[in-house]
Amino acid sequence: MGLPAGSGRQHKWRQGMKKIINEPKNYVKEMLEGLYVAHPDLITCTDDDVHCLVTAKKKAGKVGIATGGGSGHLPLFLGYVGEGMLDGCSVGDVFQSPSAEQMAAVTREIDDGAGVLYIYGNYNGDIFNFDMAAEMVDFEDNIRVESVVAGEDVASAGPSAPGGKNTRRGVAGIVFVFKCAGGAADAMLDLDEVKRIAQKAADNVRTMGVALTPCTVPRVGEPGFSLGEDEMEIGMGIHGEAGIRRGKLETADKIVDEMLEKIVADLPYKAGDEVAVLINGLGATPLDEQYIVTRRVDAYLKDKGIGVYRYYVGEYATALEMAGFSISLLKLDDELKKYLDAPAHTPFFVQ
Repeated sequence: MGLPAGSGRQHKWRQGMKKIINEPKNYVKEMLEGLYVAHPDLITCTDDDVHCLVTAKKKAGKVGIATGGGSGHLPLFLGYVGEGMLDGCSVGDVFQSPSAEQMAAVTREIDDGAGVLYIYGNYNGDIFNFDMAAEMVDFEDNIRVESVVAGEDVASAGPSAPGGKNTRRGVAGIVFVFKCAGGAADAMLDLDEVKRIAQKAADNVRTMGVALTPCTVPRVGEPGFSLGEDEMEIGMGIHGEAGIRRGKLETADKIVDEMLEKIVADLPYKAGDEVAVLINGLGATPLDEQYIVTRRVDAYLKDKGIGVYRYYVGEYATALEMAGFSISLLKLDDELKKYLDAPAHTPFFVQ
């Protein structure tokens, strides 16, 4: 007699991981299908491709804003498509860049004559494919595209020389760039102005993270790296890229102090500055712990004479089920405050 469906026998891929999924090869497709089911008033797809996600509420005459990147980081990237933020996102496989053709399809759909701004993280695959997509829509559709590449990770190498190429990774701080650019576009600024605001935000944000556990890409079936039960890694990237220090797990206050010391010194942020703060969980860190982090961040910044304009606490850019968190600071002026405060409504961000 055969086994009842779903009992006894274990899929081979399940032996190395515990995830609530079906077949690993369908992970991204089924995740996207669920998002479209849950948020039909905010998002839809174009080009008959679920990986080409666009806003369901296109605003006439507005500059379009597109992003793109690998899956596994929800809410990043696609979770910020909606009113007052992004207009489209091309979605790759887990930790993999989407194709140039998908990026171009999104661009064509969101353009309404005012041009399109690309905002994406500083990763080679994304840079190559977004550049190719921009060339495609320029040549084939006469759509003007400008780009802002976000790279604010303090643990990555900075520019080799003044004006040199930025080699920092783009991490959670890109959410601030999305928000400010989205507010500017929603105010009907032109493409050059929206790009200027986005670049201004990107230039004034810095981030650092810490990881406590690895994550497992479904198609791979095993963790991408290992950390001891009593270890942490300061500066690890959201794909498991090496950080700057691995050591024994320390108290929340000590971890925050070490991270903020490096973040504050990097821009640098100075007494009298005013910042927005993003405390971001990496996927498996309870909100309780994120608020323990928040109280120490507040005390540290007050001691440095740095004012906090507003806090964002929660999961904004994750790495599947990785445990850990990141801290992002955005130095503000009146102009950036205006667009940071502007209303927005997306599947994962309401303000």
